[in-house]
Amino acid sequence: MSSSLAAPPLDASSSASSEGVSQPSRRVAYYYDQDVGNYTYYLGHPMKPHRIRMAHNLIVNYGLCDDTEDDAPELNGEGKRAINDEIMADAALAPEHKFVKNALSGSRSKKMQVFRPTRASKAEMTRFHTDEYIDFLENVTPETAEAMTGGGVRCLIGEDCPAFDGLFEFCSISAGGSLGAAERLNSGAADIAINWAGGLHHAKKTEASGFCYVNDIVLGILELLRIHPRVLYIDVDVHHGDGVEEAFYTTDRVMTCSFHRFGEFFPGTGDVRDVGMKRGKGYAVNVPLRDGITDESYHTIFKPVIQHIMDYFRPGAVVLQMGADSISGDKLGGFNLTLNGHAECTKFVKSFNVPVMMVGGGGYTTKNVARAWTNETAVMCGVKLSEDLPYNQYMEYYGPRYKLEVLPNNTDDHNPPEYLEKIKKQVIENLRNLPHAPSAQMRQVPSDPLSKALGLRRDGDASDPEDEVDTRIRALLKRRQMNGGYDPASDEEEGIPANADSDDDASAYAIPGRSRRQGNGSNGTTTNGAGSSSRLVAKRLLKGKRGLNGLGLGGTGAGTGAESDEEDDPCGVLPARRKKRSFFQQKGNGNVVNGLPINGIEGLISQRVGGIGMGYGGTGAAGGGLGVVESWTPNGDGLLSRAASPMSIV
Repeated sequence: MSSSLAAPPLDASSSASSEGVSQPSRRVAYYYDQDVGNYTYYLGHPMKPHRIRMAHNLIVNYGLCDDTEDDAPELNGEGKRAINDEIMADAALAPEHKFVKNALSGSRSKKMQVFRPTRASKAEMTRFHTDEYIDFLENVTPETAEAMTGGGVRCLIGEDCPAFDGLFEFCSISAGGSLGAAERLNSGAADIAINWAGGLHHAKKTEASGFCYVNDIVLGILELLRIHPRVLYIDVDVHHGDGVEEAFYTTDRVMTCSFHRFGEFFPGTGDVRDVGMKRGKGYAVNVPLRDGITDESYHTIFKPVIQHIMDYFRPGAVVLQMGADSISGDKLGGFNLTLNGHAECTKFVKSFNVPVMMVGGGGYTTKNVARAWTNETAVMCGVKLSEDLPYNQYMEYYGPRYKLEVLPNNTDDHNPPEYLEKIKKQVIENLRNLPHAPSAQMRQVPSDPLSKALGLRRDGDASDPEDEVDTRIRALLKRRQMNGGYDPASDEEEGIPANADSDDDASAYAIPGRSRRQGNGSNGTTTNGAGSSSRLVAKRLLKGKRGLNGLGLGGTGAGTGAESDEEDDPCGVLPARRKKRSFFQQKGNGNVVNGLPINGIEGLISQRVGGIGMGYGGTGAAGGGLGVVESWTPNGDGLLSRAASPMSIV
């Protein structure tokens, strides 16, 4: 235990040396909207979106990617979901689609794929925020802010979060980048996704806080949870990530881990004893630190804590908030981290080989923010950058040394080893009480029908074409019903038509008056050979019912009720009532033709026999047509049929 908690060596000279060009880099997707630098909170406000444009310009001039402003075809962007379909790579693209083609092949971006994200819509923002709050952000202006906020007590509280021109567009850019990055990771098209315009971790569900209006981190995590059962959120901003922690404070699917300055400092939350509640108890990790912490002290607690979290929680994806206000010299921060010490966090998280979504956050010394995010982009790309800054559009910001460096200052470190060891032990002890690798019960999400995916069915269609066959069969059976007793609902529920054969033959044959239900009248004659009996056989054939009783033979005879009930069992399946017999072994009337008994079927053979229920033969005696057995009268040779055999019926 002591060896694992010892201070790991920190290579201050090269934070990305082990990630050099000799090793294969992971697939990196980079999201940037060139309009993000056009917005300003107000003159003198410490939050300056212009820092994102400075960082991007430095990334471009270091050769990590190409500029995206010249030939991007559309303002709506192309970095969302399946816009980069591989099918497009083989198609002959017009010149205006050159941007998309290069993004597909990766050639444009040299070390990573560059996307301009689709801006988030109101519906996407309301996955976390309330509808009323998002409507407020869309409609508020500097002129109406006083009235709409009730004097600064609703939604936009205090001077930290002013209502400035283009507020909703700025929020849509930030949130759209994080959503696009999360979707890129979910699709498996990238291992690392970067959105420096995101990381606004203070925003709450119904109000803005700490320069943050829309919590893009929560929106990105919710998107990742669609695929990954567990997501880890790591926050190295100098301020506590209270908005993200509050959003997932009661769930065990998201673990939040924040390393922040604690005490008389905004937002005042993040005590080590704040560990979550209910189902999420133990899944909120807070590491409160004091002023002036250095690289070595920081990583004596950062690396062991993250290592234990990865071992215990085993997340499917990691969201890394790289707020640059924890770097030395920040206007609002109080830590003493160097550029390499800050990037070491990125390098360590990358070493676990899990999908990472890296976002921005705080950072109020713009030149140091640009340096830090450029260096950390290179770490994720596996590139070692030169300390000498290349010429860029904002070169005058980086004087007088013009180096890719942030040197430590002479601030005292108020984090003694005893304090850090105490915090570390308490955090690790809380992690020991957690079950290993908690999971969520996953289930298959119903997808669209195949016909809809193929374009055979639109959203407005009432039914699926796959149901057409069943509908036609039900309509056919309904038209051919025997006596009006057939109910299509019972066919669907029970699998058989009403008054038809069930699977229990004994109970079916015990139903009195079966001959009448099969189309035989009380006198034993079939009034319509192609009628009811044919329809019943058609239904039986469709249902897979087969049997001699389904043929519906019509004829004349005594026609008594007893004989009608006896004909309910032509195959002798009821041994309790009579011995097994065949249709041609009934008790005869004693008539003999040339010495051969007629076996009591003289009444049948004296007339033409009707069709046997197939619906395509001739009609019965009343119809005057010819059935399958055309003539049964004795011939001159004393035989009973055309086949010269008294037993031939076909």
